Amino acid sequence: MADDNQGRDEKPEDEEPRQRERKSEEVRDRTHEDRAMPGDPASQLGELDAALESQEYPLTTNELVAACGDYEIETQQGTRALEGVLARTDDQTFVSADDVRSRILGLVHR
Repeated sequence: MADDNQGRDEKPEDEEPRQRERKSEEVRDRTHEDRAMPGDPASQLGELDAALESQEYPLTTNELVAACGDYEIETQQGTRALEGVLARTDDQTFVSADDVRSRILGLVHR
């Protein structure tokens, strides 16, 4: 395999500020999630709401996608699969169905 030098210009010391920024963005997003949840979550999550209740917690994002990734969610841009909604997030651990609902609804109402 040819060496194309991709990523060689990045220095290890550059990673720390990027990690801090990602963490700050996640904290900002999660802070606003409670305010971004108008209406009944069951109506917005459809059949996924019941599926979340049947999962065993704690549960990681990757495990959630493996179990429920095909469920459809109503978003501001139309209907999307859970896997697509969570695709832009880092793997995290959820402690309850309410924790998952909060994260999902915060992501779809941005």
